[in-house]
Amino acid sequence: MQFDSLIFLLFCLVVMGGYHLLPSWNLKKTWLLFVSYLFYASWRPELTILLVFSTVVDWNVARKIHKATSNARRKSWLWVSLITNLGLLGYFKYASFIDGNIVSVASLMGFDVNSTALDIILPIGISFYTFQTLSYTIDIYRKNIEPEQNILNFALFVSFFPQLVAGPIVRAGQFLPQLARERRITKERFSRGATLFVFGLFSKIVLADAFLSPIVDAVYSSENISAIDSLVAMLAFSGQIYFDFSGYTSCALGLAIILGFTLPENFKSPYAASGFSDFWERWHISLSSWLRDYLYISLGGNRKGRTRTLINLMITMLLGGLWHGAAWNYVAWGVLQGIYLLIEHTLLNRFPAFRTKMNCRWVRLLTFVLISLSWVPFRSENLDQTQSIFSGLGNYGDALVVSQWQVCVTLIIISLMLFWQNMTRSSNALSLYRSFPQWCKSLILSFSLIAIYIASKEDSRAFIYFQF
Repeated sequence: MQFDSLIFLLFCLVVMGGYHLLPSWNLKKTWLLFVSYLFYASWRPELTILLVFSTVVDWNVARKIHKATSNARRKSWLWVSLITNLGLLGYFKYASFIDGNIVSVASLMGFDVNSTALDIILPIGISFYTFQTLSYTIDIYRKNIEPEQNILNFALFVSFFPQLVAGPIVRAGQFLPQLARERRITKERFSRGATLFVFGLFSKIVLADAFLSPIVDAVYSSENISAIDSLVAMLAFSGQIYFDFSGYTSCALGLAIILGFTLPENFKSPYAASGFSDFWERWHISLSSWLRDYLYISLGGNRKGRTRTLINLMITMLLGGLWHGAAWNYVAWGVLQGIYLLIEHTLLNRFPAFRTKMNCRWVRLLTFVLISLSWVPFRSENLDQTQSIFSGLGNYGDALVVSQWQVCVTLIIISLMLFWQNMTRSSNALSLYRSFPQWCKSLILSFSLIAIYIASKEDSRAFIYFQF
């Protein structure tokens, strides 16, 4: 079920109606767990078994870690969780990729190796809920939290439908305490959550899908492109992926608010970042903080010298790229992000006085331009397409793909996006909206709903991060 589909809106009405009418908190939680599994099963019912399996394994493993009397036993149980979760993720997400590359390498070496022709269906959201359950067992191992005794609560933490398939990646310490007391739907929560949900749909349906996506698709599917085509496509995709993914996050946070829950913020004006470290503190915050806390720090972080710090940064970003997808273009994207961070860290260590000058409009603009360049391999279907887009930057002929109208639309949307993010880089956009007078809020909300209705199509696009 897509967030921007009629069937999902009907699903939400049924969910909220049942949730509001059930008399006890345990029944409300059971209802939420049931509808969350129903929501997940709407794609491929049989793959729900994996979600349940991962839940049961990590709930039991966490209890074993907590009860273990020696570090060796605690570590061995942690390995059970790591091998189970990463093994499932590795098989479903990377087995075909590895098989294909083995065949290609063998062929280059002169060996005739046949592919095993793996026909593996990638379970939707597996990257998200795998990291979510892993963070729980690692936190138990590190003694940061106590194990959850109620498997109903833990199962709901893993499968909570608003953020199940595309995040944000929620930590147990953020969600499980909220299950200690009853959460109710109130007028204030409904108003706030519904507003955020509408703004999320506006970002996705109107800005990402109706305006920017056709421009990006046209350029990336063309073979002969000019510098103008490449530049417009890069800018348009920077906007598309932001409006698409932040739109999903807004929908998820809005639904959670309506039901009485709080999910962590996942975006904070990322295109107003002053440098690449700042960007990763503002973009997909739940993933970047997960990689920092459970991978980068585990590798040694910045505690083992400058050279090791740079190596740890590169490994973290490389694996972050692979997390997004089993393809060499995602590896290239991760490596490029790692190079950005390495250059930034090296320059700031060599010229520490520059740190005080980072927070200026020119550094923010340069950061945005370089991040936009890095989105090329992320959007590309393969490295050949990446090369085609970059090669187009050197073709100074007339634009062959995009029209003048599309150039204008892209420049207007991106300019307004950058202006808004720079204006709200230190504040919350929803809080700013709530400070407007009532007539202004009503006008904005009405315009958003009308625009959503006009831009809606029967064949709606899936959110980009659903594929991860």
